[in-house]
Amino acid sequence: MFKLVGFRLLLVVVLFFSVLVSADEDAFIGVNIGTDLSDMPHPTQVVSLLKSQQIRHVRLYDADRGMLFALANTGIKVAVTIPNEQLLGIGQSNSTAAHWVSQNIVAHYPATNITTICVGSEVFNSLPNAAPVLVNALKFIHGALVASNLDRQIKVSTPIASTIILDSFPPSQAFFNHSWNPVLVPVLKFLQSTGSSFMLNVYPYYDYMNLNGVIPLDYALFNPLPSNKEAVDSNTLLHYTNVFDAMIDAAYFALADLNVTNVPVLVTESGWPSKGDAKEPDATLDNANTTYIYELYNEDTKPGSISEKNWGLFDPNGNPIYTLQLTNAGRTFSNDTTNNTHCTAKEGADKKMLQAALDWACGPGKVNCSALLQGQPCYEPDNVAAHATFAFDSYYHMMGKGEGTCDFNGVAMLTTTDPSHGSCQFIESDGMNGTFLNGSIADFNSTSSGWRVRGSYAGGGLLIKVLLAMLLS
Repeated sequence: MFKLVGFRLLLVVVLFFSVLVSADEDAFIGVNIGTDLSDMPHPTQVVSLLKSQQIRHVRLYDADRGMLFALANTGIKVAVTIPNEQLLGIGQSNSTAAHWVSQNIVAHYPATNITTICVGSEVFNSLPNAAPVLVNALKFIHGALVASNLDRQIKVSTPIASTIILDSFPPSQAFFNHSWNPVLVPVLKFLQSTGSSFMLNVYPYYDYMNLNGVIPLDYALFNPLPSNKEAVDSNTLLHYTNVFDAMIDAAYFALADLNVTNVPVLVTESGWPSKGDAKEPDATLDNANTTYIYELYNEDTKPGSISEKNWGLFDPNGNPIYTLQLTNAGRTFSNDTTNNTHCTAKEGADKKMLQAALDWACGPGKVNCSALLQGQPCYEPDNVAAHATFAFDSYYHMMGKGEGTCDFNGVAMLTTTDPSHGSCQFIESDGMNGTFLNGSIADFNSTSSGWRVRGSYAGGGLLIKVLLAMLLS
């Protein structure tokens, strides 16, 4: 039981593979589009990449005219941002706010499907001196939308770092940093009165790194945990399998502590870097690929450590950084634009679970496993991981590489490395049509063996990478 309204996924998208959730819309995945690149692609190239990957929600860190024009008539839902450096001017002048809305919203809407305005970003942390004018900035921008008759179509909020939540575990004891109450409480009342979401940036990676081993890596990554390793809130008796879900519930308890209700939590940033320096050994491709998503591109000119530059899904040329399935965003991201992906046994997976999955694939899964018999080309190496890889990949291709067909209860993973070896060639089968595929997955889910296909909710009570990302409805 989790309190994230409608939430079924994660991800950075600084999601934004971010994942966003609202009270009246199902969870979805989108991406943040940062611009700290030495060779930023042209807006038309960015939009072409978004369309090719069927990404339907994006967040801009400004209100760039070129991007807004390029996004016109695409149907992609767009969140725009008022940068922190513009916050003081807008928060001190109603006319400045009205001018901003006229130039950056009214001039583009409805051709460009703008749904959200983010007023600043992590203001309490990055620009604390401007925090006192934040409420006025929110109200002035909203008032300008009202004057333009756009307040129902476009919501206004401000992304806040999760560090504002103190004593976050157990979640039932969480509360906001009271020193910010003079600003935070009016912000929350504004969100409540306008039907807007509480935007929260949640980074399990930083929680994991900053606590120096207190948080197990698997708990930070959405990896399966045995029941005796789950974190338990002694007050609610809720079990948590990952730090992300616990933080979301902590946010709801912190809101309740201030008597704020009916305000959905919307995760605007989350993720895991795919590369780090020597002090960041867990910033790896494999860990980033556990379902977290943050932003569209790696930002090579971003200041800070190596990991700060490696939160993206693609390089500036549109080449994917790693394999990732965005279940609510459309097709599969893969580090090969031809989608040349394979399904293999996950390294270190439990052998008994692998054997059970292998038995299912070669039985109810209807995979032709004759090549695994002794004397046949794929018999060697004679171990469960190698045999499971053959069966998993055969099933994955037999099912047309459909969403959720490479999971096998968490013991399978996608890769762009062809597992063929010697005379054992992994030959791709023709994909089945959507109707047949859907029917097959339904049968797969209902088998008595209990194997399930991972759906739109990847990793417990999630969101996405995640984030998605920061996605806005």
